[in-house]
Amino acid sequence: MMTWNQQMKKSNSLPEPVKKKERVQKVLANLGVGSRRSIEELIRQSKITINQKTAELGQLIYGDEVIHINGRRIHIKKRDVFQTRLIIYHKPEGEIVSHSDPKHQLNVFQNLPKIKNGKWISIGRLDINTSGLLLITNDGNLANHMMHPSKQIDREYSVRILGEVTEMIIKNIKAGINLEDGIAHVDEFEHAGGEGANQWYKMILREGKNREIRRIIESQNLQVSRLIRTRYGPIQLPTYLKRGKFKELEKKDIDKIMKSLEIS
Repeated sequence: MMTWNQQMKKSNSLPEPVKKKERVQKVLANLGVGSRRSIEELIRQSKITINQKTAELGQLIYGDEVIHINGRRIHIKKRDVFQTRLIIYHKPEGEIVSHSDPKHQLNVFQNLPKIKNGKWISIGRLDINTSGLLLITNDGNLANHMMHPSKQIDREYSVRILGEVTEMIIKNIKAGINLEDGIAHVDEFEHAGGEGANQWYKMILREGKNREIRRIIESQNLQVSRLIRTRYGPIQLPTYLKRGKFKELEKKDIDKIMKSLEIS
């Protein structure tokens, strides 16, 4: 039997685990510094340095390098100490899903708590005239997984339609509508009540094309008079959550979501 000293000597002689390199834009995006596209643009503009040298597009890093963006030091946290946060936000009409836009003063991020050494990232978007459930995180990896088409995560909406929705129109929508950027597939389209010319319908999709629901309805010579997202995957908009307010999910709930998406 080996002595304790022999065991320690043997364990100390074991090779250290091999570090894994990743592209700098992926590392920074996963930690919420910005989207991959915005980080790539900063690299093209020579505004990012790695160990005091100008970063290159696609450059591989370990994550322990000294990185500056516009002269500001970025402290990269490892995944094992990084705390993923996920917020349910009840977006009102009139707010944009953007950090800055000179044309619009109100954005969804203004009502959220400040975040250190990172950035809030919206999981998908809602246009300025759409309200309801918006998921926001500081974890770019989680955002990318929840938005990726391969995950087939469904989104549920309440749609108020102005005009007569005939059986033929319902059949057309369920069969798929050919839009300029491809066929829009609708998993569910059901009447949900209403009076007069405005009727409510429930729609479920697994895609996130720009203004997709409005374009689907407009293709049938109808008009969307109100659009509310009520669910994104397993996450429902709480009935008690008022417009412009948010709820931050607990770690145990985030862990369940991460596990279901197979995110390590």
